[in-house]
Amino acid sequence: MPPAPHVESYYAATANPAPERPALAGEVSCDVCVVGGGFTGLSTALELAERGYSVVLLEARRIGWGASGRNGGQVCSAFSSPMDKLAGWVGKDDARKLFELTEESKRLLAERVERHAIDCDLTWGYFNAADRRRELDDCRDWAEEWSRDYGYDKLTLVETPEEARRHVDSPAVIGGLADAGAGHLHPLNYCLGLAAAAEAAGARLHEDSTVTRILQGAEPAVETAGGRVRAKFVVLACNAYLGGLMPEIRGKIMPVGTYIGATEPLGENRAKSLIPGNEAICDLKFVLNYYRLSKDQRLLFGGRVSYSGVTAPNLPQAMGRKMRQVFPQLDNVAFEFTWGGYVAITMERSPHFGRVGANLYFAQGYSGNGVAMSAIAGRVLAEAISGQAERFDLFARLPHTSFPGGRLLRTPTLALAMLWYRLRDLRP
Repeated sequence: MPPAPHVESYYAATANPAPERPALAGEVSCDVCVVGGGFTGLSTALELAERGYSVVLLEARRIGWGASGRNGGQVCSAFSSPMDKLAGWVGKDDARKLFELTEESKRLLAERVERHAIDCDLTWGYFNAADRRRELDDCRDWAEEWSRDYGYDKLTLVETPEEARRHVDSPAVIGGLADAGAGHLHPLNYCLGLAAAAEAAGARLHEDSTVTRILQGAEPAVETAGGRVRAKFVVLACNAYLGGLMPEIRGKIMPVGTYIGATEPLGENRAKSLIPGNEAICDLKFVLNYYRLSKDQRLLFGGRVSYSGVTAPNLPQAMGRKMRQVFPQLDNVAFEFTWGGYVAITMERSPHFGRVGANLYFAQGYSGNGVAMSAIAGRVLAEAISGQAERFDLFARLPHTSFPGGRLLRTPTLALAMLWYRLRDLRP
């Protein structure tokens, strides 16, 4: 029986050809078993295989089925949490090291795309759009802090609506912050390219192989309905789709529903009039809108989230209202695709890396920044397994609070808390 298909989306409709990988059957042995076939799992498998480790990767459905194949495709700089908070947690010196690791992650992503000839429409250019004066003031402070404390010279402050129109033709935008060091790509095609590269390096990939149990010990065993993997190390790269597989770390992340629409093709002139520089755009709200153009001149617009787990009853109309608040000139444009899925957030909005026991590693909770950060996650996971854990341990020092409310109440508790942030976003 073939594995479940990808959810219906613009990305799935424009995905590069990819083989179906067989489900795990019988018992196999390897150095490292990776659970999860998204960015983090594939990045880890590729890094380990290139170091000479034997790797088996297990994916419950298809490669890139989860957030890695459905997200906004935005390659962001740094962390979802502000850098001053990170400096408060780990100190200024280690905050600078963490910042440089995120820069290495973007370089690593670009190097992989080039080295493995991954056809994923990687494009550089990003604009953080402000529609309130206080947001523009925040942009000014942000640019000064990153230049002064982290030596980042790719930010340009945009202080007038006229200048902002060179980035995005929205009457709501009064300025913002351009980032030449960030960008966007086709996430599913990037994911499929990573899978092909990992296989070429020697990793064995299995789809339709849901992990049912992990037996910890000196030599862990990872079980599916059809087989078992014996390994020296296990890497959990399930993120929002972890479920109950590892209760020890489940409470540190919260799956949040996020939704995207892809319009019908707009034509080159109309598309370019919206986003003249073909940048990825993101506003500065806590509950944010993010959007960009596709290679075939559609607008890809993300602008709804669900903290309650309940999807809007009429998603195309709900997404359309959000889109027209930003681009009223698209009042006659419809979405050809709308879809959603889950990303994992943490309380602190910083990624959660760590160990369970001596030989089970995990990375999760990117809080919206997984496209970029998963590249370095795979590298530092591979380094730690190879015995060089300094950089992994630096990530692991970031604090992570469990979500309140326990298994039954944490989702409604979070949904209630988010009402406060939505109200805060409405402040002038």
